[in-house]
Amino acid sequence: MDICRPYRQMARNALLANRRLHAAIATLPTAEWEASRVSFFPSLRATLAHVLLVDAFYLMAMEGGVWTEAAEAEVDPCATPDDWLAAQEKLDMRLLERAEALVAQDLGLLVQIHRTGRVQVETLGDTLLHLFLHDQHHRGQVHAMLAGTAVPPPQLDEFIMADDAAARAQDLVALGRDEPWIMR
Repeated sequence: MDICRPYRQMARNALLANRRLHAAIATLPTAEWEASRVSFFPSLRATLAHVLLVDAFYLMAMEGGVWTEAAEAEVDPCATPDDWLAAQEKLDMRLLERAEALVAQDLGLLVQIHRTGRVQVETLGDTLLHLFLHDQHHRGQVHAMLAGTAVPPPQLDEFIMADDAAARAQDLVALGRDEPWIMR
């Protein structure tokens, strides 16, 4: 068994789940993007802007960079759902490229995460797991927020199990991918 496979699957899941989430959000009236909602962040826009910021932060750390105010200022809070998807897909593709290039010994590499006043040191494997869980957590919040709109929340967990092939077929075609890609 390839111990890096779950990391690749989670990176693929993130890409596909974010696209599915966008398809739902994009059908909302514009005002709903910023409408006040009950959650940790006060709107769909604010929640997904947070995910963008955190993804950029951890990707920079995994790539050996140091987060700065200038780097933070470059993360666009996204005026529209289409802006969000464009920005998120760039980060998702960076994460996917990293995951697809993983070999077992990479999981133990140390990542320096530059925080205010300190440098946190974690393994690459744990950093990736944390990032995947963080993003899943906030996609779940967005899913719950959508339940309070006229748009049904999309199914976000059909991208790992072999039996879900039919449910994800259209998503893979839209991304220009196939079933062997998601299962390898």
